[in-house]
Amino acid sequence: MNSFSKRLLVSAACILSAISLYSQTAGTQAHFDSASESSTNASSSSTNSTDPSSPEANTAGWHFELSPYLWFAGTHGTVGALGRTASVHASAWDLLQHFNIGLMGGAEARHNRFLLTGDMVWIRLSDNAALPFPGLAATSVDVRVGEFIWTSKVGYRLIDHDKFKADANVGSRYWHLGQKLNLNPSAFGLNVTASQSWADIVVGGRIVVPLGPKLSLTALGDVGGWNATAKLDYQFAGLVNFNVSPKWTLSAGYRYLFVDYRSGTNLYNMVTDGAVLGVTYRFK
Repeated sequence: MNSFSKRLLVSAACILSAISLYSQTAGTQAHFDSASESSTNASSSSTNSTDPSSPEANTAGWHFELSPYLWFAGTHGTVGALGRTASVHASAWDLLQHFNIGLMGGAEARHNRFLLTGDMVWIRLSDNAALPFPGLAATSVDVRVGEFIWTSKVGYRLIDHDKFKADANVGSRYWHLGQKLNLNPSAFGLNVTASQSWADIVVGGRIVVPLGPKLSLTALGDVGGWNATAKLDYQFAGLVNFNVSPKWTLSAGYRYLFVDYRSGTNLYNMVTDGAVLGVTYRFK
């Protein structure tokens, strides 16, 4: 594990320790407050326990959210194969010009304080104006590149207060990279299809800070890899959320994703980052 990974783990441990301490302190204070008011609120508490509109009833059972989004991301880094490497730099506009199809979105299921989350990014890019290597008897090459990233996590809400919410989670991120090169004309049958896949264990968390009845801030991140599969794999994001209605929320922010994967002579060291726009629908 390199020094950067160790620093990230130490930072994550410190954050989780602080969150746990805050939760215990808040819980102790709430205990003394409830004890001092128990005689005056006994009848009200008994009524709320069976009232569907009470906070306890609203948080009971399963809750589901679906969050499709658009990630206007650029990318830069280094890719390599067979001992040769190349620097890559493409803006969000460059990628949109070669965009074929894609699907991005997240989902969450919550039961009391337990959370199940999923996030998917799938895109396909192509370029039919690329020039082939010399000496291959081809005048052009059709390049198709696909990327699929799926992140699944299980989490627990450590703090669930009106003014501050914090989750800790652990899971895995699956990567699939594929490419296909069609030489035109292909006199020597040198069309190339290649792909690689791997999965990284990631640990992370999420903080939500309400700023009012309709506005809130969300910060999230995770880190993994640690030379088990990828050398390093991490992301972070910040979002501003606006509640249009009890079921609909609009979000806008920024997301950064980094991976450093090395396998034999293959290298994929890339940063993908950019603006995010999304919407969330709550089923319950």
